[in-house]
Amino acid sequence: MTNSGGKERSILALSSGGGHWFELLRLRPAFEGHNVRYVCTDDDYGSDVRPAPFHVVADGNRNQKIVLVLTAAQIVWLLIRHRPDVVVSTGAAPGFLSIRLASLLRIRTVWVDSIANAGELSMSGARVGPYADLWLTQVEDLARPDGPYFLGAVL
Repeated sequence: MTNSGGKERSILALSSGGGHWFELLRLRPAFEGHNVRYVCTDDDYGSDVRPAPFHVVADGNRNQKIVLVLTAAQIVWLLIRHRPDVVVSTGAAPGFLSIRLASLLRIRTVWVDSIANAGELSMSGARVGPYADLWLTQVEDLARPDGPYFLGAVL
């Protein structure tokens, strides 16, 4: 995604907090030369990316259906308001929602599955992968011909 003289892209980079966020931050060199807007579930992480724009969405999981509805509404609002060219996520539930919703809006998507799941794909990654335009794993042994693909790891 590095801009080598090509068109500047608008990127929405989104993840949950903790390890998912730190893995997303490791992708920053690929975003150089592009307009990146970061989204996380923890307001404290905004200082990691300033002066880049930063937004917070609710942190839900599959057991918190009402919170997930709020998260989905917040993500839809960001997608419609900022209309990114690409959505990149490292997970978890908010990342899943961002990829699914962006694909419905015909926005290109990239899912990078967490390195924390060395033995199997994450639950979100396994479910969202078929909807992502580019579906990546950071564990070479988990790569398959139909995806996810292994192009290296960020950790």
